Amino acid sequence: MQLREEIDHRIAGGDAWGASRCLTELWQQESSAAVASFLVSRYEKLRGARPFTPHRLAILRSFTLEPVVPVLRAAAFVAGVDLRVHLGGFNAYPQEILDRASPLYSFAPDTVILAVQTRDLAPELWSDYADLAADAVPPAIARSVASLQSCVRRFRRHSVANLVVHTLEQPPMASLGVLDAQTDGGQSAAIRQINDGLRGICHELRGVYLLDYGLLVARHGYAHWHDESKWLTARMPISASHITHMAQEWLRFLLPLAGHTAKAVIVDLDNTLWGGVIGEDGMQGIRLGQEYPGAAYQALQRALLDLHRKGILLAVCSKNNLEDAMEVLGKHPDMLLKPEHFAAMRINWSDKIQNLREIGVELNIGIDAIAFLDDNPVERAQVRAHLPEVTVIELSGDPAKYADAVRDSPVFERLMLSEEDRQRVSFYASARARAKAEQSFASKEDFFRSLEQEAEVDTVGPATLARVAQLTQKTNQFNLTTRRYSEQQISELANRPGWRVVCLRMRDRYGDHGLVGVAIVQFAAGSSEIDTFLLSCRVIGRSVETALLSHLVETAHARGAQFMRGWFFPTRKNAPAKDFYAHHGFQQESSNSEGSLWTLDLHKAEIACPEWIKVRVLAGAKF
Repeated sequence: MQLREEIDHRIAGGDAWGASRCLTELWQQESSAAVASFLVSRYEKLRGARPFTPHRLAILRSFTLEPVVPVLRAAAFVAGVDLRVHLGGFNAYPQEILDRASPLYSFAPDTVILAVQTRDLAPELWSDYADLAADAVPPAIARSVASLQSCVRRFRRHSVANLVVHTLEQPPMASLGVLDAQTDGGQSAAIRQINDGLRGICHELRGVYLLDYGLLVARHGYAHWHDESKWLTARMPISASHITHMAQEWLRFLLPLAGHTAKAVIVDLDNTLWGGVIGEDGMQGIRLGQEYPGAAYQALQRALLDLHRKGILLAVCSKNNLEDAMEVLGKHPDMLLKPEHFAAMRINWSDKIQNLREIGVELNIGIDAIAFLDDNPVERAQVRAHLPEVTVIELSGDPAKYADAVRDSPVFERLMLSEEDRQRVSFYASARARAKAEQSFASKEDFFRSLEQEAEVDTVGPATLARVAQLTQKTNQFNLTTRRYSEQQISELANRPGWRVVCLRMRDRYGDHGLVGVAIVQFAAGSSEIDTFLLSCRVIGRSVETALLSHLVETAHARGAQFMRGWFFPTRKNAPAKDFYAHHGFQQESSNSEGSLWTLDLHKAEIACPEWIKVRVLAGAKF
């Protein structure tokens, strides 16, 4: 009650971030349905006072899910996402998908969840399996697969929204008991075949993702997950104690789809990556190895290595003696994480708040793209107070639970993995080499010439579609309009008459940056308009933006356009792009509460490509 009063006091006083911090603390104490209603009502009062990412979610279902919605919205608010939810009619998902005039499509969702139970889709395989003749099983499987595939295909034809599909769960006990596993055509095998068919359609279509519902239930225990009395009385199969787990599983999909993920995790060392204090215990005295308690710290390192393999940057922020810490990182036989795994390090006695800010600048990412991992509750509290945008991973006092805390955090989820993600750490190693080389040049121009930069311009295609969508979803600093697009939306734009989706790759003498630039342009009679123009933070400040704009202007000339227009929508993060149009000769035409419209007279101006960038335009991107 005291915490709730403090929340209301902070809201009344205009302290939005302080109120948010207290709301997060309340949710960590009790993530129940009762608390969820309070959180949602208070977060709604904070709209406009602190930034939230809006996202529209439609839930299509064959069973009761109403109690999950407020819990999901509360969890999303805590993560910085303002979720608007449309809950489809009970067991009405086929009609809603088939009818283009249904409330589903008028709601215009960003993401749709399709949650269908086995007992609803294939009752003969769920409850009547023992009564089925052997030759009746394959047709039942085929009907179920066809029904789900038809729904998914029809939805994709009608909508470009993301679609998350639940797999079908297994019954708690097979009809034939242990005999079921001894046969090739048992009940469990039949349901697995349906899921295999569902997996196939999800892999075939873009923007369709599979939620392993059976695995979710198994993780928490079927006997506790299911509430028979609620099922019989309200068609609610999930017990009250697991409603939050259902919401959290959905959030693991929604956060990456809303572009709300951590790009880097910054970790402490003593009593976090290993047990003990290296400055006091020495190499032989710290706890780290394959036996408990050292195994708990190794498990955390394995979890962090998994993040590293998903393209999430690792960094160190530790109050320690540099020599002592580096000896452990480089020489301890049971260390899984080595110095080369870390993109940045701050091992000193300075304030951690300042160190986190410096790491963000060094990695060229926003503070809101950082997650912080530290065993010390005082350090965590200070980060929450001074850097509220940082995701602070809450750790219990038990090191055996540290790895689970990392794996359970939805900010580390990814729904696709590009080649750029796999190479991210090597990109930062090259960046350090460039930064060191820059210090030896008297001017930026001389430095740019020394880089031997090469750009490759092409239109988006099957091989680059995922990366282009990823850049629109994640790029914040040099992004003129911050419009977020899914793969299917990018594909639809690329196929519209008069529209072009252009992507840019960069390399230089220090290495390949990968695909780092995207421009989406609409060409009409006598004019052209830039819908999206963005660059990865890896190449900001290297005149790459001028090279890309030069190609767009040249294309507009070739298409007979007289003007090129583009909007700039300011955000809290895209200040590096605010003067882009003015610096390139555009004139401000108009403005409103959202942003400003800029125009370039193509008869009076040309944009020359910087002479230190060699541009190669592939066949697909030619005029």
